[in-house]
Amino acid sequence: MMQRRPAPAVELAEPRQLADVDVPLVSIDTARGSYAALQIGDPDAPAVLLVPGFTGSKEDFAPILRPIAECGYFVTAVDQRGQYQSAGQRVDATGAISELESDYTTAALAEDLLAVIATLPGRTHLIGHSFGGLVARAAAIARPEAVASFVLMDSGPSGVDESQRERLDLLRPVLLEYGIEAVYQGMELLAASEEGYAPPPPELADFLHTRFVQSSPTMLLGMGDALLSEPDRVDELRATGLPIVVLHGRDEDVWLPPAQIEMAERLGVERIVIPDAAHSPAADNPAPTIEALVGFWRSDAVLAAEGAS
Repeated sequence: MMQRRPAPAVELAEPRQLADVDVPLVSIDTARGSYAALQIGDPDAPAVLLVPGFTGSKEDFAPILRPIAECGYFVTAVDQRGQYQSAGQRVDATGAISELESDYTTAALAEDLLAVIATLPGRTHLIGHSFGGLVARAAAIARPEAVASFVLMDSGPSGVDESQRERLDLLRPVLLEYGIEAVYQGMELLAASEEGYAPPPPELADFLHTRFVQSSPTMLLGMGDALLSEPDRVDELRATGLPIVVLHGRDEDVWLPPAQIEMAERLGVERIVIPDAAHSPAADNPAPTIEALVGFWRSDAVLAAEGAS
């Protein structure tokens, strides 16, 4: 078991919501394009990069960004290509503008991510949430020397299982026939039909709608296909030798807890379960999520990797 130094107890004066962001918005310019990000902390401190999942954005991490920075880290949460405030279109050396579904494979998105990592100081503590975990995993496998540690947050060993495929299978025909607004309204109707559904507060509902319809339709198609087709790369990830932890909400409902247990066992790493949380522990229960992350980063193995050249 990895030895972890105690993390500071985290007390949040008031739980923050995704629509309530107190972190500066920046643009990270790279050779592969510009990416919208929330960024805070001392630029000379160890770097942390958080990668959101399918239909998500940097704001998914809003409740934990400032507290992590206050623990001594330079924290960046980024919109992947085509998500919310990051453009999907690419401009090549001739000035030609294009956007293809092939821009949204995990391999292509990992190259985007590595370009962002190259702008950060030293080796980066990488956190990939949900589909972002599959992208971040591809980046870590491609260039483990750029990564100090890796957290799989409510992610999985491969693409989603059969229980999640129905909605993704419906995405393409509905989007192509009726447009992105119809997709969002359909998702809302499906969510409202589920047992225990509670509508979000109006401000959050407005943000979620705006974020979705401002995202790239091509991104939705490309990432949707990637979620269906991503292979199991757990053994490749283990072979990197990186310090890794599997973290998920107790009520994780995409890659279910048995899949989390098996993935952690195959990786030979610790599994951290966040109470009172489902698929989004950073939003559902930020305080223990922060404590778990900082405790992991302060472990001997991670500190050694962080300081390696």
